[in-house]
Formats: sequence, structure tokens, C-alpha cells
Amino acid sequence: MGGPVTSRDRAEDAEGGISERSPVTERRLHPVTPFRRAWAPLAVLAGWAVHDPNGAQEQLARLTDTVLLLGLAVLVPAAGLYGFLSWWFTHYAVTDTELRIRTGLLFRRTAHIRLERVQAVDVSRPLLARVAGVARLRIDVVGADDKDELAYLGEREARALRAELLARAAGFAPETAREVGEAPARALVHVPPRELARSLLLTGATWGSLCAALIVPTVLWLTTQNVWTVLVSALPLLGTAGASSVGRFVAEFDWTVSESPDGLRIDHGLLDRTHETVPPGRVQTVRIVEPLLWRRAGWVRVELDVAGSANSVLIPVAPRAIAESVVARVLPDVTVPAEMSPAARGARWCLPVWWRGHRLAVTGTVFAARSGLLCRRLSLVPHAKVQSVRLTQGPWERRWGLADVHVDTGADKTVTARLRGAEEAARFLGEQAERSRTGRRAALPDRWMTTD
Repeated sequence: MGGPVTSRDRAEDAEGGISERSPVTERRLHPVTPFRRAWAPLAVLAGWAVHDPNGAQEQLARLTDTVLLLGLAVLVPAAGLYGFLSWWFTHYAVTDTELRIRTGLLFRRTAHIRLERVQAVDVSRPLLARVAGVARLRIDVVGADDKDELAYLGEREARALRAELLARAAGFAPETAREVGEAPARALVHVPPRELARSLLLTGATWGSLCAALIVPTVLWLTTQNVWTVLVSALPLLGTAGASSVGRFVAEFDWTVSESPDGLRIDHGLLDRTHETVPPGRVQTVRIVEPLLWRRAGWVRVELDVAGSANSVLIPVAPRAIAESVVARVLPDVTVPAEMSPAARGARWCLPVWWRGHRLAVTGTVFAARSGLLCRRLSLVPHAKVQSVRLTQGPWERRWGLADVHVDTGADKTVTARLRGAEEAARFLGEQAERSRTGRRAALPDRWMTTD
């Protein structure tokens, strides 16, 4: 790695003077990074060729072999120079209060990431990065839609930096944060590849997309006899079928959930190996998904909504008992309700047949709503995570004395208890608002780690 660039932070003290802080060492990314960034100019040309293939073909036809060779002789060194300079002008540093990332060759950009607002630090290792022994570090910050990233760092350096950032976010002193190291983890769930493959074969979306990929192009060929029409329709359908089966298998391969003081850790991926963290206290909703074909095997899928994070899957497939034990670790003091009340009597006239899938249960700690008949989805929202409660009633629901109750969470998601009696819904509206206020007052503050 390139030599460090040292600067010194200065801050005004309480009397308006200037006090010096400890020196801040700026570091560069791994030397392999220029090879990754050198592709940017080539990607621009490739994008132009894809966007206007006819024009690109005409331009290439006008060029002689000599001009093409000269163009390559200029383009390749230029791309390499761009990659080197973009790497040379990228630095990062960890100060007492923030992670600072400076980037930009012509237009400089400095990102100041406050350590107390860091809620997750994920390590990703794509296939080529694993071959080169490097990793990508992605920082999830409260209130930010996009994740900042450092790509690429050495694998050891990425893990050490991740541990330091989490220790700083937990409140450890700067001089001891590096000594803390990565918190130990205890494995909770491991999804075997064979079980994952069987679950995908028993998923309706897999067979639906595959049937569509086979039937639609065949019908188009029989009716149009046009090869291009068949290809235009077949390729997206085949891509969808692959993403719902092979793509999910590759992404969810070797899925492991572990428990550590800094949250639940998730490791997965066959080609792109990812190391994610589910921050404690940030989980707003947990969903237990139970497809029809999984019920005989007793399998469920666990999804979640995390405030300010894109993490959405906790367990791709697991026996229900194991899944519920992990849910208890994510939502302390919350148990999955065993009994749930069905929809009101008039619900069959508003939603024939499918009304049977809507159920509701409220305990002292959680609001639980279930929906779906073929694929059941049970949503669990702790009372402390409820941001607002709403009641809606359409004209047809008013005719049968029904109403829907909506619970909004901090992850900009809504869980709905449908087809409740109007009087029950109105009474529930006030009770749930009070439960949410009480839950927020009693809830413990969000913490990264415990040093007990």
C-alpha cells in the first residue's frame, strides 16, 4: 500500500482558541484498485456501443487497422493512467469522531461519516477480489440512502478497519478501539446447500417464471414465425427464471447467521462472498414467510425491515422452530403468537376465499398481522417501533362494517391488519397508540456492543 499522508486536525476550544488534536494518518486503498478503476473509460465506450450499435459499427468500419492499433495504444495507457490517478487521490482516515473519505481527480469530494451514526459495516468479496486477496468495505449510516464504500482494501485490513469502526461506534476510546478487535461470534443457523436447492425447487415463483420462459416464446414462434420477436421476449423471461432459481442459489449459498455483541452477522454467497451485520435495535419488522409447498417440510423464510438499511433477508429457509428461536434473538422479549383471531364475519363479501388468510394478534410486546392464503406472511412489529397508526375504510367495507388498521414503522414500511370489524378497529386504534407510547418509554437505547 502507498505511504501514508499525515495531516493534523485543529479544533477551536471552549475559549475560542485553537487546540491541536492527535495526528490523523490518511491511508490509501489497496494497490490493486487502479486496475478496477481503469475500466471506467472503457465502460463509457462500451455503453456508447450498446446504446447506438449501428453508429458504432459504422464508425469502426471507417477505421483502418493502423488507426485501430493506434487508438488502442492511446486508450489503454490513458485508462491505466486514469485508474492510477483516481487511486492516488483517494484517501481515508479514522479520526476521534468520524471516518473521512477524500476522493476525486478533477472534482474533489470529502465524505465525513460520524462514527456514532454508523449502524452497519459490511465486508463484500466478489470472485475476482477473492482471487486478488482484497475486499470491499461498505458503511451503512443512519439517515443515508446510499452506502459509502472503500474498494478495495486487503482482506485483513478490511476486517481490522471494520472492527475498529464498530468499536468506535460502540463508544470505545480511540486508543483502545484497535485493540478490541473483531467481536467473537456464535453460529445460530447454517443453511446447507442441498436444503437451499430443495426449497428453491418447491418455490412457486421458480416454476412460474420457468413455465413463462418456455410457453411465451413458443406461442410467439407459432404465431409470428419471427426469430427476433422470440428472442426479445425469451431473453428477459429466461433472465427472470435464472434470477429466481440459479441467481438466488448463488447469492444465498452457504448462508450462516451468527450472534455477536455487535449484532447478528450474516455470511453468504458462492461467487460474491458477503459479510453483513444486522444492527441491534434497528430492526423494525420481522416477517415469517411460509409458501404453500414448504409447509409439509415445516420450512419458513425470515425477512426483516431495518431502519436505514437494505438488509431484507435474515434466513432464506429453515425449520420453523429454528427460525422462531432466531427471531427471539432479533426481537428480545417477543414471541410468535400461537393463536390469531380471524377476520370479521362480513369479510367474505369484501374478499371472497382470500379473507381466510387475514388474521391478527396483539400481545404485550408485539403487533402481529398475517396475510396470504397460499403463501402466508406473518409480520411482527414491536410496539416500541410503531411510528403511527391509521384506520382506513372504503365504501364497500363501510357497507359490511369493516375497516383496515395500518401500522407504520421507522423503516418506511406499513403492516396492515385487514378486514377487522369497524368498532374493533376504532377501539384498537386508540389502544395501539397507547401501547406504542408505553413501549417507546420502556425500550432500551440502541447499543452496538456490550462490554459485560
